[in-house]
Amino acid sequence: MLVDRKEKALKKLRKDLRSGLYSYLVLLLLEREEELHGYAIRKRLIELSDGRIVPSEGALYDILKSLKKTGLVQDTWAEVGGRPRKYYSLTKLGREVLSELRMEIGAIMETLERMEMGK
Repeated sequence: MLVDRKEKALKKLRKDLRSGLYSYLVLLLLEREEELHGYAIRKRLIELSDGRIVPSEGALYDILKSLKKTGLVQDTWAEVGGRPRKYYSLTKLGREVLSELRMEIGAIMETLERMEMGK
């Protein structure tokens, strides 16, 4: 019973943590790479994290849809190799929001480091 509760708690907290983190990572990646299609975004996240950060395709497209809805990314269609692909890029608002998020992530990282040092 305790194991079930632990697994439930871990599952929920991991989902909550990853949800915001994946959005931030997608914004960072689009800033760095300028324009990518969904599969390339997922592939780059896997490469950059040595396979430790692997959003499902469904989760990634939900994130991209949400980022587009909030005006942080825009999409354009292009035909590549005879196949249409949707490419995503940051909007001006996306760049501004990312800049603010960087400061918040910095404060979180500093706090985590202090907490680890204080063990």
